[in-house]
Parts: sequence; C-alpha cells; structure tokens
Amino acid sequence: MVEPTRPTESIDPQSVRARLQSALAGEPVQWPVYAAYDWFVQNRPVDWQMLFGLGLGQIAHAELVRVRRPHLEIVESTRVVEGAAHREVRWITDRGELTESFVGEWQQQYLVKCAHDYRILHRAFEDVRYTADSAPFLASEAAIGDGGITLGMLGWTPLRRTPLLQVQIDFAGPERFALDLADRVPPLMDLLDLLGHLTLEKFREAVKTPARYIKLWENLSIDMLGVRAFREQVVPMYGKVLEILEPAGKELLVHYDGKLRVIAGDIAELPLHIDSFTPPPEGDMTAREARAAWPQKFLWLHPPLGWYQEPRRVLVERLRQMARDAGPSRYCLMISEEVPPDWQQTIPAVLETLAESFA
Repeated sequence: MVEPTRPTESIDPQSVRARLQSALAGEPVQWPVYAAYDWFVQNRPVDWQMLFGLGLGQIAHAELVRVRRPHLEIVESTRVVEGAAHREVRWITDRGELTESFVGEWQQQYLVKCAHDYRILHRAFEDVRYTADSAPFLASEAAIGDGGITLGMLGWTPLRRTPLLQVQIDFAGPERFALDLADRVPPLMDLLDLLGHLTLEKFREAVKTPARYIKLWENLSIDMLGVRAFREQVVPMYGKVLEILEPAGKELLVHYDGKLRVIAGDIAELPLHIDSFTPPPEGDMTAREARAAWPQKFLWLHPPLGWYQEPRRVLVERLRQMARDAGPSRYCLMISEEVPPDWQQTIPAVLETLAESFA
C-alpha cells in the first residue's frame, strides 16, 4: 500500500480543522476554535466524546524524527507507593550511568548531580543519528480528521527544547544549571555545543515531513533562565532553526506559558508563534498587550485556570474580552496546561460563548 504524503484537508468549512486552518492563514476569525491538547484527551478521565460533540477541538502532536542512540540505553521501572506511581529512569552508557526519578508527572531527581555527569550525558548523545519519519504525523492527521490538527514535534527523549532549556528543565534542574552556567563549567559548555549541533540536525530531518507547524516545548521561565542567557544563547539558536524552517515553508511554535514582558521586544523580532500564551496571574501580559507587541504572530491562548472558578458571567466576559483583544485574526483558545475545574459546566460554557459571541 502506498503511504499518503499529504495531511488531511477539511471539506467542512465549519469544522474545527477548517476554522483553525483559516485562522492560521491569517483570515479574520469568525468563530474562534477552542481545542485541547491530545495528552489530556489520553490521560484525563473526562467525557471527551461529549465535549467533541459540543464543538471542542483537539490539538494533536506527532514526533517527526526517529532516533538512533548507539551509546545510550534507557531503562525505566515503576512502582506504586500509597497510590502514586514512582518512576525511575536510568541512562546507561559505557562511560557511566545516570538516574532520574518522578512521582506521578513531577520530576523529583535530575540526571546531573555533579559536573562529571555532564560528560556522561555528552557520551549519551555522541554519534546520535536522526531520520525523518512522516508516518506518525500522517496517522495522527487521518485519525483526527476534521476535529483538529496535528503539530509536529521533535520527540520527548530527548531534545524537545532548545539546548539551554533542555538542560535546565530536564537534565540538571534550574538551581544547579544556573550555578554551572554562571561558572561556565567546561563539561556543561561542551554538552551545550553538542546539543546545539544535534538540535539543528533534528530540524533538518523534521522539515522533510509534511508537518507545516513544528513546536519546541520551551516552557520558558525567564526569571530562572535570565534575560542575558536568553539573548546570548537561546535567540541565536532560534535564528539557526528558522534558517532551516523558512526555506522549507515550515513555521515554528514555542511553548511559552509564563512571563514574557521583559523579552517581548526580543520575541517581536523572531518570526515564530506563541503556544499556550497565558495572561496574568500565571503570565504578565494581557492578550491586548500581546497583540500590540506581536501583531503578526499566531497566539494560541490559554485562559488561566483561575478564570474557570469564577461565576459563569465573569468567565464568559473574560473570554469575550480575550478574544476581542487577541483578534481580529491569528488566534485560538486552548486547554494546554490542565483540564479546567468543573469541566462538565465550564468547557461547554466556553464553547457556547464563543459560538454565540461570534455568530
């Protein structure tokens, strides 16, 4: 059987897919899309079929690259303690072994515990090879149909973020990373150089797939990373990534769900889009301020979870104002941080508000 080479195209102009494609193309938003990450659909006990029937969309994610890691074996084990899943992950190389641990979805122990551990990580990434793989993306597109779209990503293990953020968030933790980066610890700097090379190699393969939109799960906390590190190391990496994406007709999304005001000008100069943009109190910019700062960026808007705990009339007005401020084009609303509280009432209220307000 011949594998399809193009993603699904919507034939229903009122479908979630068609409306989202229109918004992504820069057309005025007539009926805003409200969609949930596929991870929540797969991992939260919610009546998703009921919500999809009411008009909720889905944002799926597909890995675009296969990875061959000749010097690394990853071994996981899980045990349940007092109802909570405790997961241990061992990274095994011929130069040493590292361990990280999780309780539920939260990381408790990081791989890096001393400077030498950066050398073991370096070995884990040596001679890694990437190969483009369209199959997961095409399968996701076929499965989701008119109910949403699929975004491409670089995978979860590892390198789903730019190098500084990958090491800070996943490998070393923010405290140890901040100290080691300030001291420019040689094994860390060597690792960052290697990860930068591999990140670009991964993108060179990813652009060979049909996915038009490719996401970096940055989860940027500018307070912990620092403006100087962002400008001196993260921004140049974005520039190199965009040099690969733009000739291939691809667009970059960055998952930024925190405070962005201090780097709003830097973001404005980068041709990328903001995934999971969150207003105060989690963030520090309103949708109106974001649109003024970034008139051409697509804003994937995440209403703060606290809004859903307000009386319905307050929630409805906040959502209407957010949509007005983000518009008239290049935006949608999303469930990207957690399922809203009291979802049986709040999610239908959002869908009803968006349908009525823009009818």
